[in-house]
Amino acid sequence: MAMEEKIGEILSFWFDPPPAGEERPHGPDLWFEKHPAVDRQITRRFGRSVERARAREIDGWGATPRGRLALILLLDQFNRRIHRETPEMFAGDERALALCLDGLDDDMDKALGSLERAFFYMPCMHAEDVDIQLTSVEVYQELVASAPPEQKKLCERFLALAESHRDVVERFERFPHRNAILDRTSTPEESAFLQHSGHL
Repeated sequence: MAMEEKIGEILSFWFDPPPAGEERPHGPDLWFEKHPAVDRQITRRFGRSVERARAREIDGWGATPRGRLALILLLDQFNRRIHRETPEMFAGDERALALCLDGLDDDMDKALGSLERAFFYMPCMHAEDVDIQLTSVEVYQELVASAPPEQKKLCERFLALAESHRDVVERFERFPHRNAILDRTSTPEESAFLQHSGHL
């Protein structure tokens, strides 16, 4: 499949309603909820592309805003679903973050729609780094300010998520929710936090 066609397939799967005859969640239901059937579908349709992105075999996609967004989705969102609840789910984060930050330096995000930008910025939200978490909140604040009226409420939801992620990393310097998956020992404070908090 040609590069532009594959990029289009990835973005369409993530952002567009499914075509007629294909039943699957879309929009916030796809993005924020767990669906084992969708995880399997992503593995089947995009697993090889995720492997290629992690191996840096398709870095050339990053030359365009849409291609860079597709790479970020593969490394951040799709990799998480393919490897859910295993250490591998975070294996694409470093590369996804680099693509995001470099893209911000070049204003590539400004060429995308509001909801596309929300996922362009997601690697910042997933970073266990206080400074990057502050950047995350800043870019989501800018997103809300520039969002069209019909998308503002959803963009505000992304901003609220960014703020909650920042608060956790400011407090613990990492995400305690990842400790069990990554075989990290929780501190007593983290254990108490995990007993009374939802999943990030």
